[in-house]
Amino acid sequence: MPEIIQEEDLSLDVIITPSQLDHLNKTLSNLTPQEIIRWSIITFPNLYQTTAFGLTGLAILDMISKLEPIEGLKIHPVDLIFIDTLHHFPQTLELVDKVKLKYSNCKLHIFKPIDCETEKDFSLKYGEFLWEKEDDKYDYLVKVEPAARAYKNLKVSAVFTGRRRSQGGARNSLPIIELESTTNIIKINPLASWDFRQVHDYIKINNVPYNELLDYGYRSVGDYHSTQPVQDGEDERSGRWKGKIKTECGIHETSRFANFLNQQNKI
Repeated sequence: MPEIIQEEDLSLDVIITPSQLDHLNKTLSNLTPQEIIRWSIITFPNLYQTTAFGLTGLAILDMISKLEPIEGLKIHPVDLIFIDTLHHFPQTLELVDKVKLKYSNCKLHIFKPIDCETEKDFSLKYGEFLWEKEDDKYDYLVKVEPAARAYKNLKVSAVFTGRRRSQGGARNSLPIIELESTTNIIKINPLASWDFRQVHDYIKINNVPYNELLDYGYRSVGDYHSTQPVQDGEDERSGRWKGKIKTECGIHETSRFANFLNQQNKI
């Protein structure tokens, strides 16, 4: 297991060099998801979990809730960050309530587009069907900017994500731990090596609440206007942005929005 660094030895600005990152990924690849999660919680201050309540994120949440302390070290709950784009399926929002009820010790931080509380607010401010007219602008407004604001307001240094290599697309070579260049946020992917079946089995065996859209062929659920069921033989995320080249919304590809972020920081 990698060396455990106590929180008091770390500042909020955690610095990891490329060589350290390479070493950590080689070492962490030999650990189970639970061991990766435990090491991360002990090692990084201001660690959060970003989630849209997909299957993998729910599995991580459940694993955290079941961790036992070791050698007198307390394993504390990890707060959740949920980006409410205001365009989620009703089933997703219903799931949020179920998760809050089952994992009541875990605090949920919800961030929405600036000055918008509802989808109607967003349409009045930016026009209808913005995702069709200006796709990048839409992604920035409802996902990238709220995520950046969450990181800043909560002083986040590291986050758990639910990304996995088996999801395909840009995630095929996903490392367990990475450093996001534009934000310096450390992103940890505990279940990077798991496939859909492993995650699905974990959810069922542990009676973890999940999005009921899964039972209707949805493998990856995002905004209602850009998510479709997946056909047999297709990648898990093939139902996202069907017919488009894009495979990510931007939260995990912030370099696409560097100009937006630079302009925002100048305001």
